Amino acid sequence: MKTPQTIAPVDGRLGVLLPGMGAVATTFIAGVELARRGHAKPFGSLTQQGTIRLGKRTENRSPRIHDFVPIAPMESIEFGAWDIFPDDAFTAATKAGVLSKDHLALVRDFLENIRPMTAVFDPGYVKKLDGPHVKRGASKMDLAEQLMADIDAFKRDRGVTRCVAVWCGSTETWRPTTEVHQTLEAFERGLRESSDDIAPSAIYAYACLRRGVPFANGAPNLAVDFPAMHELSRREGVAIAGKDFKTGQTLMKTILAPGFKARLLGLDGWYSTNILGNRDGEVLDDPDSFKSKEVSKLGVLEHILQPHLYPDLYGHYSHVVRINYYPPRGDNKEGWDNIDIFGWLGYPMQIKIDFLCRDSILAAPIVLDLALFLDLAQRAGMSGVQEWLSFYFKSPMTAPDLYPEHDLFIQLMKLKNTLRWMRGEDLITHLGLEYYD
Repeated sequence: MKTPQTIAPVDGRLGVLLPGMGAVATTFIAGVELARRGHAKPFGSLTQQGTIRLGKRTENRSPRIHDFVPIAPMESIEFGAWDIFPDDAFTAATKAGVLSKDHLALVRDFLENIRPMTAVFDPGYVKKLDGPHVKRGASKMDLAEQLMADIDAFKRDRGVTRCVAVWCGSTETWRPTTEVHQTLEAFERGLRESSDDIAPSAIYAYACLRRGVPFANGAPNLAVDFPAMHELSRREGVAIAGKDFKTGQTLMKTILAPGFKARLLGLDGWYSTNILGNRDGEVLDDPDSFKSKEVSKLGVLEHILQPHLYPDLYGHYSHVVRINYYPPRGDNKEGWDNIDIFGWLGYPMQIKIDFLCRDSILAAPIVLDLALFLDLAQRAGMSGVQEWLSFYFKSPMTAPDLYPEHDLFIQLMKLKNTLRWMRGEDLITHLGLEYYD
């Protein structure tokens, strides 16, 4: 394992391309501009607020992460997006209803100048939405080439030197991988033949990788999580990451479940239900789209608790996840959890959680961090799957036959140790015996 010999310097402006310009994307864009103008602070962002310990505890070296590694400054970001609706970012943010009118008024002039490019869309993959602002093409390869032309034009017109892409679009219907996903040759043939097995998210991912643009997948869609895309990312030397932003209820699971396991408290059942009323909730009201989200959410506990290693504690628990579309709630998702645990001698206990969260408020700093960390990885020559960014995802991508780490605290250690490795610093193990020699 070799430390990168060089990390290319931050040079010029960074384009952040967003497939999907709804609640998450506009909250991210507006939030970055509010922070740049000094009207708010980017709370929740590791790249902007986080520190990293270096060396021994006695050395008292804990710089800000953005001072330790050469992360692009927020001031260098230019925004681009695609969406099925033609609304500018101010109109889209107003309709999303996440940020206050007072906040939006402070950056209205900026947001009104951000208009989405026409989107690649297939109503067979998102059944609850439809919009007029979409591309037409003779084939799915034609659509991919149109996206590549969009990227080229954005870079030229906005004067950016590098781009990254973060999927902020809807959850697509669940589909298994097929032959078309297994090799790049098969996938490109499928694009030319407009295979029904190729989703819009995968077309975006293909176009971005072909243009050397790192791609992070914020939804449970396949997008870049199949062999053909792994092959393309390695061939083009491009970083990829995913999938499904870890916000709300699943974030709480990856905080609590490691604690139960650490104390060897058993689990009889974990019942989770959500209500939300934003565009995401409307899309997930379709059973096929919900299945994609359900698969992403259900895998968390199994990988953290490892029932095959602890059958008495976790071998027979019931795990149920529900999501209900409730328009009055808007973006302010509410997640209820009933957790049945047991301890010494098998005596039962219960924990109940009512998390009244704001979905896009939790997701926006994730988009920022992924954009900046992917750009860093790209400049460090780190292509392919970036497992060190698992910290941000419900269903982290890994190498073939490697199980994912879902424990939030292991994920954070992995992320920070990767940054230490990049800069040639000692990795932190927390052994600590050297203090007592």
